[in-house]
Amino acid sequence: MNKAFTKESDDEEEDELPEEPARPKGTQHITPEGFRALEAELKKLWTVERRRITEEVAAAAAQGDRSENAEYIYGKRKLREIDRRIRFLRKRLDAVNVVHPPNEESSKIFFGAWFTIEDEDGREMSYRIVGTDEIDLAARKISVASPVAQALLGKCVGDSALIQRPKGPTEVTVLKVWYETPTT
Repeated sequence: MNKAFTKESDDEEEDELPEEPARPKGTQHITPEGFRALEAELKKLWTVERRRITEEVAAAAAQGDRSENAEYIYGKRKLREIDRRIRFLRKRLDAVNVVHPPNEESSKIFFGAWFTIEDEDGREMSYRIVGTDEIDLAARKISVASPVAQALLGKCVGDSALIQRPKGPTEVTVLKVWYETPTT
């Protein structure tokens, strides 16, 4: 076979994934809990996952021919993915602004607040306003950039707001606002 069609390097640059931007669209704010979660993910990736994958790659490399060694190729790819995520997390942790809950009791909805609203049909829903890194609809955590959060920022108990939804606008009333003091 002609050398022009053979690959002599095992760097596998063609499957390199693009870097994740350190600043996803939206806010740079994060709750203390969200910051700790990102730190914990970084620590686990660096101390546990990366170490384990490195050992697997070393064991696969010791088996001989790396060009057709699936374990070696997969391990190197996984290692690049982990390194990419580590770089992203380091950049992100440097870029975010940790927003602590207010010291005094506040009845207004601001970043980090939990709130309960009632829609026109009488359904009650509770959410928490968080940063873009913390969004988790199953845990009722919504982005500060979401239409619900934008419509309710600064509102107090008893205030009404018009929320734009895909199926049309709806009016909601704020029933309850609270802040949880994070545990360290």
